[in-house]
Amino acid sequence: MKQNPKLRKKRNLPHRAGKKPAVRQDFQREILRVLQRSGSRGASVKYLQEQAGVRRHQTENFLLTLAGMVKKGEIQQKRDRYYKENKGRTEEGTVVKITEGFGFVRPDEAQADVFIPGRYLMGALPGDRVKITVRPGKGDLLEGEVLTILEEKDYHFTGVFRMENGAPAVYPDAQMKGPVSVAKGRTMDAKEGDKVLAQIVKRGQRHFDHRAAVTAVYGSSQLASVCCEAVLADNGIEKEFSPQVLEEAKRVQEKGISQREIDRRLDLRGEIIFTIDGADTKDIDDAVSLTKLEDGWELGVHIADVSHYVRPGSALDEEAFGRGTSVYYANAVIPMLPKELSNGICSLNPQEDRLAFSALLRLDRAGAIQDYAFRKSVIRSRVKGVYSEINRIFDKTADEAIRRKYNGLEPVLWNMKELAGLLYQRRMERGGLELESSEAKILIGEDGRVQDILPRKSGAAEGLIEEFMLSANEAAASFGLERELPFLFRVHEDPSAEKLEALSEILTVLGLDASDIKPGVQPSQLQKILRAVRGTDMQMLVNSQLLRSMAKAQYSEVNKGHFGLVLQKYSHFTSPIRRYPDLAIHRVMGEQLKGTDGQELQRRFGRFVKEAAVHSSAAEQLAMTVERRCEDCYKAEYMAGHLGESYEGVVSGVTQRGIFVELPNTVEGMVRLSEMPGRFEYDGKIEVRDLDSGRRLRIGDRVQIKAVRADVSSGEVDFALESLLA
Repeated sequence: MKQNPKLRKKRNLPHRAGKKPAVRQDFQREILRVLQRSGSRGASVKYLQEQAGVRRHQTENFLLTLAGMVKKGEIQQKRDRYYKENKGRTEEGTVVKITEGFGFVRPDEAQADVFIPGRYLMGALPGDRVKITVRPGKGDLLEGEVLTILEEKDYHFTGVFRMENGAPAVYPDAQMKGPVSVAKGRTMDAKEGDKVLAQIVKRGQRHFDHRAAVTAVYGSSQLASVCCEAVLADNGIEKEFSPQVLEEAKRVQEKGISQREIDRRLDLRGEIIFTIDGADTKDIDDAVSLTKLEDGWELGVHIADVSHYVRPGSALDEEAFGRGTSVYYANAVIPMLPKELSNGICSLNPQEDRLAFSALLRLDRAGAIQDYAFRKSVIRSRVKGVYSEINRIFDKTADEAIRRKYNGLEPVLWNMKELAGLLYQRRMERGGLELESSEAKILIGEDGRVQDILPRKSGAAEGLIEEFMLSANEAAASFGLERELPFLFRVHEDPSAEKLEALSEILTVLGLDASDIKPGVQPSQLQKILRAVRGTDMQMLVNSQLLRSMAKAQYSEVNKGHFGLVLQKYSHFTSPIRRYPDLAIHRVMGEQLKGTDGQELQRRFGRFVKEAAVHSSAAEQLAMTVERRCEDCYKAEYMAGHLGESYEGVVSGVTQRGIFVELPNTVEGMVRLSEMPGRFEYDGKIEVRDLDSGRRLRIGDRVQIKAVRADVSSGEVDFALESLLA
């Protein structure tokens, strides 16, 4: 058989410059040789192909080799050029944050995030898995650049729809700041200024090269209620329940409470038991009772027995586990369970028989727990107590209507106040931290718009419920540990060495004794510092810095203690209507009380509590993020109606871009340094200084500001500095 002359001729063509044709295994060596010679200039794909002598039929193998070398970190790719230089070590990690000019990557094997300048992000987005270089940056900061994107995550975001020179675009609320162009025909008929949810559908190597598609349109971005709808959707939080879950909830409610179930429980319906909550609370999951004895106290904390109704593997249980927690913002709540349970059969409504899980605590005269028991019970709350009403009883300003409502309960309330004071004193004596944080009460009108924003105040009634719940939660943790149950603990670990070092530096700058601020520091030593600055101009500054130094509380199947409460053991038992971890331990404790042996409990719940701990911690963090973003939108909506007005505030934070000022009503806004006269320098910690005048602005300073801008969509408020107050 004769050989095809075309093939013979092609095979015998001389290679350019007399070089032998490169084979696949030579490509790597040739690429490295060319890039070594190219130095910092790098080389394009076309240049590499020419210099490596790549034939047309070898192009695919060459490109595969090139991509493989980038993925392994042997060479770098920046946009359309390749480089051999690879300064610093390589790490794999996840993009955790991006802004207009930079981003951060969290390496898999390191605690500290790596700062990535914007030009070195390669268009990476939060959630993407990337390979990066890591090298020392300024100060203690690690700096790097993205070598390659290993895995692209679906990325969706909220923003405002605009037409830019006749072309559609979305201005993101967070992360990316510049407009993202919308792909042709993917606007969903959004109008100028609409709040939208969008998704990246085409990636570029720079953020402004990305293309998006609008996936949902909510309405005017100048309405906080509209913006919150987008925030919820962006975070995957569903306001509605599925038909299956609703049907199951309806069946549970209609079934009610059987006499057989009542007969097998401890009957406490004749006891003086009542609830204390906010006036508008509908999901009431705790009630209290108290008897004062000659040698101490008998405290009852009676919690809605949600585990009786929400059974493992049911649609309700799957839904509750998925949500993890209820979400509260402004005047709205997105419950973990349908209202048939959360506001109905589970809620400890007054003058109605309710199934409960009771913590019965025996305390000595000083409030120390001497003994405890947990029992399934049936209760009947005497009254729906309201914080503000009970506080009026305590400060002796209650009117006749309030006195009639609490007729016969006032002696018990005063005893509760006395015991709560003892419990609080014990907590302070063991060094419990009293860190202050600003909470807002947002008042919404009938039109859905903000009418006013007030700081949320806490009185004696709120304090006594807090102390009683802490005691019940501590006893629940003891129950789990003493019986070696698979369990969920609420843990708050010691501050990290890095955060303590940063805190020590700041306290030293402030002239405070920071000699005790080192690994192993006791909460009592931190409390001593808080007390030293109480009532001074430094109180807010020191409080905020201590808050930043704290680890985040979370859930764990392993008991690690609670640093802030100074407790060796602590759990969450008291809110199963709105927190899944509480429901989870009710389930385990209930089975143990039935007599189920430890081995069977480990088999049934060992894996369950581990999964519940991880998922519940993540769900809690997500809910906090959503609540904060929604409240920011409402605060911006309120300030949009007060532009041009002056306020007194306190500097609450300092960054390179500006200073944050918090108003008495909890609204926080930024004074941008770029809009202030002078040349300001940030010290990296607590203050900025004008290089011309020497004027300083520090966290804790009282200032006069004017409201100049409020963007409801992003929840951002801008102030202009008018004066520094004495």
